[in-house]
Amino acid sequence: MSPASSSRSNRAARALLKRPDVAALLGALNTEGDEARIVGGAVRDALMGRSVGDIDIATTMLPDAVMALAVRQGWKAVPTGVAHGTITVIIEGLPFEVTTLRRDVETDGRHAVVAFSRDFREDAMRRDFTLNALSLSQDGVVHDYASGLEDAAEGLIRFMGDAEARIREDYLRILRFFRFHASHGVDEPDVEGEIACARLATGLQQLSRERIRQELLKLLAAPGAKTVLRRMDMLGITEPMLPGIAIDIGTLDHLAFIEMRLKRPADAILRLAALTDAPVGLQALLKLSNAEAERLAVAHAFATEAGVETLSPATLRSLVFRAGAAGFVDARLLGAARQRLSSQCVRRSLRAAAPLLADPPVNPFRSAAATALGVPPGPRMGRVLKAATALWLQEGLPEDPQRQDLILQSAVLGTPA
Repeated sequence: MSPASSSRSNRAARALLKRPDVAALLGALNTEGDEARIVGGAVRDALMGRSVGDIDIATTMLPDAVMALAVRQGWKAVPTGVAHGTITVIIEGLPFEVTTLRRDVETDGRHAVVAFSRDFREDAMRRDFTLNALSLSQDGVVHDYASGLEDAAEGLIRFMGDAEARIREDYLRILRFFRFHASHGVDEPDVEGEIACARLATGLQQLSRERIRQELLKLLAAPGAKTVLRRMDMLGITEPMLPGIAIDIGTLDHLAFIEMRLKRPADAILRLAALTDAPVGLQALLKLSNAEAERLAVAHAFATEAGVETLSPATLRSLVFRAGAAGFVDARLLGAARQRLSSQCVRRSLRAAAPLLADPPVNPFRSAAATALGVPPGPRMGRVLKAATALWLQEGLPEDPQRQDLILQSAVLGTPA
């Protein structure tokens, strides 16, 4: 492999340069005395035949000059990370992160102090993995400084230079190593990188929980999540990642199998629910949103009841009413994964539940009906409606209005003033 610039290119990578917005941005940044290239994930994914998401640009131009250039071009410029050299340039609604070349001045495992640079090699050598250090210049040349092209072709996730040194610069790279292997890797992980990650795993305890959350959810959504997480658990990496949380790789494995057989997309939050049977501490540990924590709680609360092989029509109605349509699906999938039920069994139950999921049962009891039976507003009203709902659930959620009226009357008679 040539040391600085490789003339090897790829049709998919070069196609990025033909996009009008990319061509316009690179054309504006590649002025006399300055150079800009596409870097990182866009180049990597294009070369690996994957769909390309965000396109990041590295440039020798300083951030203030990038801001001024964008304004002259009529583009919106947002100083999203100006202290670290990043300006987000928005062209026709699409964002491009434009970052001035950098070199590390100081690192502590969590944060880095950087200085601006004009050397693409120097900037590339500070990146995490070889296949993330590739860059594509406007002339269509892929620049490779550390055998990133070969590693991308082989699906090998390998640290730039010394693995332990890269990890000590930012311990999040331990999770990124496994996450990229789960999403882009082929065969076994790089041995040197894996050993370094295991040796320095306690460094994960220095990281903010938000950063761990972000990487873990990306890892859980990756195709190779189950295999990689099992490997991480064997290496002792899951404990500092999720301290005090018992890991259940078997349930995660079976959930991933069910998702695949049912052609459902990988669901990171549901996979997180499968990863442990103790969701109580996860909200604080991973800084989950209230919606995410509620989803975990509902899935776990109903998983046992929803995890039987055959669900009767009455049980289906009850579960959909109590868990909600989305909550029932989560609980059914999680319960089936825990009980190792077949994908055919899950498919049948979801198909049977489809009408209910489209039109879930609604609580038929309203305060107006109870008022007509002589119940005054106040605490007793709440107790009556709660008792009526419980009786209705016990009877299998009957839909007959006359039966519902009798249930309400029974609740009124049975509830003291």
